[in-house]
This record gives sequence, C-alpha cells and structure tokens, in this order.
Amino acid sequence: MPKYYEFKVAGYFLYFTSFCIVECMHVHASDSKLTEGSSAKFFVKENGDTVLQKRGMLNDKEISKIQAFIRENYKEMYLKWAKYSEKGFYGSSQN
Repeated sequence: MPKYYEFKVAGYFLYFTSFCIVECMHVHASDSKLTEGSSAKFFVKENGDTVLQKRGMLNDKEISKIQAFIRENYKEMYLKWAKYSEKGFYGSSQN
C-alpha cells in the first residue's frame, strides 16, 4: 500500500491502494490502520484542488489542512501515483 509520505498530515497518513489505481488520482487519509473503510477520500484535480468524496472520521479543520497540503504538494504526489496508474487527475481527459 503506497503512502505518499512517511509522515502524517493533520494526524493522518496519505496513501492509495492497489485497488485505487483503476480510478483517477486520489488520496486516502487514514490513521495507522490504513483501511479504506474509515478513511477520507480526496479526488485531485490538475490544479491541485480537491473534491472530497468521503470524509471518513475527519473533522472540518483536518480536511482543510489536508486539502491545503495536497494543493501545495500535488505535483510531487502525482509522480508517485503515476508509477502505479495510467489514470490522470480528476476531471481530466486521461480518465
């Protein structure tokens, strides 16, 4: 299960799973269990903006912090995503 980073952002790991790569780029945010069931899910657009599909157990403040982090780091994160998936950003013509 690839993590985008080894550190936590707003108390959560940011990651994706092998099941995720059939969809466009997105980021799961979860605690140490790293399970999709309780994780939040953010679809990532070409400009770094995100669309929250599922909030999981995160509160509004945590969601905002994670969205800001993704916006600042989405290009680097996309390089990790692209090693596993040919799917592009949310809303792009690559999907």
